[in-house]
Parts: sequence; C-alpha cells; structure tokens
Amino acid sequence: MSNMASRSTNAGPQQVATIAHVESPTEGRNPRTTDIDRLSTHGILSAINAEDAQVAGAVRSVLDVLATAVDHAVAALRGGGRVHYVGAGTSGRLAVLDAAELVPTYNVPADWFVAHHAGGERALRLPVENAEDDESAGAAEIAESVTPGDFVLGLTASGRTPYVLGALKEAKRLGAHTGLVSDNPSAPVPAEVDVSIVVDTGAEAVAGSTRMKAGTAQKMVLTAFSTATMVKLGRTYSNLMVGMLATNAKLRGRTLRILGEATGADEQACDAALTRADGDLKVALVHLLGDVDVTTAADALDHAGGHVRDALDEVRPRAS
Repeated sequence: MSNMASRSTNAGPQQVATIAHVESPTEGRNPRTTDIDRLSTHGILSAINAEDAQVAGAVRSVLDVLATAVDHAVAALRGGGRVHYVGAGTSGRLAVLDAAELVPTYNVPADWFVAHHAGGERALRLPVENAEDDESAGAAEIAESVTPGDFVLGLTASGRTPYVLGALKEAKRLGAHTGLVSDNPSAPVPAEVDVSIVVDTGAEAVAGSTRMKAGTAQKMVLTAFSTATMVKLGRTYSNLMVGMLATNAKLRGRTLRILGEATGADEQACDAALTRADGDLKVALVHLLGDVDVTTAADALDHAGGHVRDALDEVRPRAS
C-alpha cells in the first residue's frame, strides 16, 4: 500500500516542510539503467527508448477498464454533461493539452472537456508550492463546476495525489461518475473511484522521473480515451475527422480534401456540395454519399445524433 509519512523539518525560520514517502514502482531504481551516466549520448538515448518501448504493452493491458471509462464519458456528453480531467504536475499538463486539442480537432464545444490543474494556469509553466497536496483545493474546484451525470477522470502517477483524490471524492458526492488513471499498482483504490485504470510502467530510466514512462502512458491513455469518445459520438466517418465547419480558407481546403477522400468526388463537386451545405462537412457527406438534398441530409443527421453512417443508413439503406 502507499505509505505516506509526514514530519516537520528545519527548513528555515518559521517555515515547515512536509515530507511524503511514496511507495511506488516509479520511485524505485531501475536495474537496467544504473550505469546510464556512464553511457555515450547514443547509449543514453537507447536505454531510454528501450524503457519507452514497454509503455504500449502496459497500456494495452488496461483497455478493458479504459473502455468502461469511455462509455461513462459518452453517456455524460450525450446526457448534456461534461468530462473533467483533474491532475497535478505532468499529469495536469497532459490533461490540459488533451482537452485543448479536442476543440480544433473535432469542433466540440469548448466546455465539453474541462481540465483542472493543481495550482491553476501559473502551474502549467512554474512549480506552485504545495498545490498538489491541497485536497481541499481539488474538492473546491470540482464543487464549482461538476454536476450530476458528469464524468471526472483523475490522473496521478503515484495514485495518491491529495488534490486529485479530493476532487474525486467531491465529484462522487455530487453524483458524478469517476475514474482514476495511475501508474502505481501498490496504491489503494479510493472508494470514490468507479473505474480504476492502473498502468504499471515500472521503474523509470531515472528513478522517480514520472514525466518519462508514466507520463507517456498517461498521454497514450488520454489520447485513446478522448479519441474513442469522439468516434463513439460520431465525430468521425471511417477514420476521417468530419466534425468541423469550413470557417476559413485553411479549414475549407482541409474539408474539401476530406470530402474528396470519403466520396471520391472531384474538388469542384465537393466545393459545390460544401457550399450547398453551408460549410457543414457532415451534411455535405450525406448529401453526396446518400444522393439526397442537403435538407434531407441534415434531417437524417439530426435523427442519427450526428453519426454519418447512421444517417446514411436512414437515407440509403445500402450505404456502407
């Protein structure tokens, strides 16, 4: 189990420091890299790369529970709720990055995915003293923004970050579903966590540097989690991004390329279809693939909850 012991130290006049001892594989010394400081530059990179190569397998082992988290997120968004990420340090920065990238990538509302980072915006660039140890701050931030039916996903390499656990406890009290991504199989799973996603990445190449394998694993989990959520919500057709509006020249060019890839139509036909669809790529897709007018295409998409394939099944049962 995670063992956190605290004591006061003489850290200067009228200053008290708290020491936390965390038992986790990520804190241990890696026997494969004990001589990393004796290696050549290429040798150092090779040692790090060899450790990184293990991460995908560790993530693969948690796909079943990750799928449950995705289903919670889809249900929350379909029900008018939101998905919240909560983290500190590297975990929090990765969460902010993932949430921010979903808006331009899939044209989702900016408040669908909300990232809460211990210490706020300043902590994205600079360390904020004791921010991750403030359980009440995590709870307070969640209390201000979470509603019943939301899904709250915490991220912490150690599995015991107080800011994250405080947030999850408050989220559960408010009626949200909760998940926790950690890299520490030794940490107890809090009672407030519905879905525990433990990615055992083992000892880091540099002991305790959880921005390495643990961080890579969390990035992979987040990317897979949010992408799968977008696919389930109909933000793709096949493996193409179709949840965008052509609001500028660059996006119109990208939209025309996607429309051509999906339909096989030439650029002139795609441009005309996109114009008739008022720049809505999904409507243009169903219009061309289903051979129906844009009004019928838009209605079918509305009935299908925005899923292009389901809309095509409605207007043209044999559509693939």
